[in-house]
Amino acid sequence: MDKTVFKRKIYDEILEWKEKRSDKYALLIKGARRVGKSTIVEEFAKKEFKSYILIDFAHTSKAIIELFDDTYNLDFFFLQLQQLTGVRLYENESVIIFDEVQLLPKARQAIKYLVADGRYKYIETGSLLSIKKNTKDILIPSEEHKISMYPMDFEEFLWAIGDEITADTIKMLLKNKKAAGNTMHRNLMRIFRLYMLVGGMPQAVETYLEHNNLQVVDETKREIVDLYEEDFTKIDGTGLAGDIYDAIPASLSGNASRYVLANARDGMRAEQVRQLVPDILNSYTVNIAYHANNPGIGMSLEKDAGRYKLFTSDVGLFVTLAFKDKNYTENVIYNKLLSDKLEANLGYVYESVVAQMLIAKGNNLFYYTMPSETSNHLYEVDFLLSTGDKISPIEVKSGNYREHKSLDVFCGKCRSRIRDKYVVHTKDYKWENGIHYLPVYMVPFL
Repeated sequence: MDKTVFKRKIYDEILEWKEKRSDKYALLIKGARRVGKSTIVEEFAKKEFKSYILIDFAHTSKAIIELFDDTYNLDFFFLQLQQLTGVRLYENESVIIFDEVQLLPKARQAIKYLVADGRYKYIETGSLLSIKKNTKDILIPSEEHKISMYPMDFEEFLWAIGDEITADTIKMLLKNKKAAGNTMHRNLMRIFRLYMLVGGMPQAVETYLEHNNLQVVDETKREIVDLYEEDFTKIDGTGLAGDIYDAIPASLSGNASRYVLANARDGMRAEQVRQLVPDILNSYTVNIAYHANNPGIGMSLEKDAGRYKLFTSDVGLFVTLAFKDKNYTENVIYNKLLSDKLEANLGYVYESVVAQMLIAKGNNLFYYTMPSETSNHLYEVDFLLSTGDKISPIEVKSGNYREHKSLDVFCGKCRSRIRDKYVVHTKDYKWENGIHYLPVYMVPFL
């Protein structure tokens, strides 16, 4: 059966590389496993080149692997490659794809000389295992243009389910600062909650389209989570990396002002995690929000590297992780989530999907906490966006959106630095007292 190829925004980024950079740089696409890198790259190669060779280093012949032992004579290298693959290469009209390139560091090192040779174009993909881990004894090529691939965003999800109208409707409402009205808003929220439950992993979306059954979708997502956790053991043989990932929903649901290490494993110290976090982040399975010590422009320069929150990179996988205490998540739970009738505080689910949407738009994630002057309570602004020389605070609410004390306190403290103020909630759009009350489905189009 042919693999489903969904429309993805990254296609335009790959096309820009081909047109503007491919003469001097190979393209390296980084992202989590099962996010759709190989599929979109092969689709691009079919459409934009006369021929292509795809080498999957996770599943290729010993003879092809041995070609990279000696790339001194490139004429002979290309001759053998064409013979072994049965594909003819055309100068300036063919692309060679190195899929899962981190599995053969010598192939990545060869990129420097292959690009300099100039006959063909090169695309590399790398996933879960940190690419950095397999570069100890090789010369890292500087001839790489790197881009990141994330799970399907809300607009891509809409395209996948055949909805070409909803995204334009939301964009129009946001541009004109208009409320959708009760009937349309309920429909838009239902579609967005469907996205939250299915998520943006192409395999999960394909399962939904094929079966129209969220329990079957959940089984697909559990397979992806299991795959990630198996790969985490390659990052960390003690299983701690997998425990950190598993505990993300528990840490967020506790409303703590940072990731709670004890949720992952009792007695765990920050120092034990310090070396693991970069590798987990490089896997692209996790998004991180750092505490901003000085909220303003240049927050990256003054972030607190030891104080952070973790989110899964895909909200659909987050929902599956949140109900991982069951062997599978029954349709009754999904149906209640879909209709917003599950008796649980789902604020952390909305916070997770907002994080995912902000990352997809190219933002780094920061949050900010302030102590109360009258109690031990901490006021927390969920996200801070940097725009020019100003910042825009975002508070995410799944319940009573009229109460936003943290946003008010923050705006009182940092008034001169603020551009726009947002409360993201599940109700319709409203502008009131200088605050944009945004329905969550508008966040992808900010």
